[in-house]
Amino acid sequence: MTGVLGALVEAWDELRMHKLRVLLSLVGVAVSVAAMTAVLAVGQMTAQAQSELMDRDSGRQTTLTVNAYGATPGATAGVVPAMRALAERYEVDHSSVVQWLPSRFRAGGATFDAELRLVDQPYGTMHRVAVEDGAWFALGDEERLAPAIVVNESFLAALGAPGLEAHPTATLPGADPVTFVVTGVMANRWPEEMPTAFVLYDSWTRVAGAPDADPAMFAPPQMELWVPPGVAELGMETVRRDLSAALGEGATVDVYSNDLSGQDAFDDTFRLVVLGIGTLVLMLGALSLVNISLVTVRQRIREIGIRRSFGATSGRVFFSIMLESVVATVVAGAVGVGLPIAVVENLPLEQLLGFSLQDAPPFPLSAALSGLAAAAGVGALAGLLPAVVAVRVRPIDAIRY
Repeated sequence: MTGVLGALVEAWDELRMHKLRVLLSLVGVAVSVAAMTAVLAVGQMTAQAQSELMDRDSGRQTTLTVNAYGATPGATAGVVPAMRALAERYEVDHSSVVQWLPSRFRAGGATFDAELRLVDQPYGTMHRVAVEDGAWFALGDEERLAPAIVVNESFLAALGAPGLEAHPTATLPGADPVTFVVTGVMANRWPEEMPTAFVLYDSWTRVAGAPDADPAMFAPPQMELWVPPGVAELGMETVRRDLSAALGEGATVDVYSNDLSGQDAFDDTFRLVVLGIGTLVLMLGALSLVNISLVTVRQRIREIGIRRSFGATSGRVFFSIMLESVVATVVAGAVGVGLPIAVVENLPLEQLLGFSLQDAPPFPLSAALSGLAAAAGVGALAGLLPAVVAVRVRPIDAIRY
């Protein structure tokens, strides 16, 4: 350990003595490490944005979607209780009924069509529902006398309300009209998105009746279960078997998963490609360091001969010369890693890149470590040739040089 520390101190002293030459030769290394680290960091942010976008559409990974049809129209009414009992039995923390209903609402003297989704409260977490104004449903909202509704901006515009400060309401016309209170507003997913609203399933059934009473008009209910990826395959088989048994003979149960294992493989491939390209650029930047090291070794031949005559082994000389390049490139790598960290942490990259993150990842430690490791590896390669030249110097010739 003492020998290693001594070699490190010696390498640092040599770098200080030739700092101008070393600085000029390491600019390319620092820039290459900064570029590689920044690309890895931005790539991870992009992957997170893509993952969140897919979560909003199909639920968190891994979400099991269950479609069930009773053998008879009467049996269909028991699908939701059977699904909920299944989720409770297996202690699934996040599960939600999902049912799409075409609906027509009335506000003032006008009526408009809207896409209505009946869900449970955990749906907001499972699909990363971002509420711009107000809030998503809270536990106990299904018991409100005036049922709550969460809408998008198009729905709010159709109501003619400027915002929640006006306490907007929407009425479902019919023999027994039901008035909903808007408690949350979501941004439109795209500019021309049609009016869309979310209502708690239990609130709807309490004020408007079970929507699956007429399967000819309404799509059948689904159940979404957010489970750990490792149990997805077993969970699909278990849900299919148990729900089929609960609904009776002749029931149809379909279960599918949104497992995105291919996305992980793509991210790993992207990371390897960036590392490969960055390493090649680093090696090009290290060529100038090789030249500087060779010149420095030629100038230090007398010093090397004196050290050899006083008992320095070939291994010690080889290690000390190569370590100078390693220390130099690691220092350059540290500077190269620090630059993208400062940029990523202080610039509004989400706005510049055109996406928003609900769970913004911290600067990836793997990207910083990869940059430092690549810099150290390139430094070792750059110092190999000068170290070999230094070892092959004969002490008597070097002293006479």
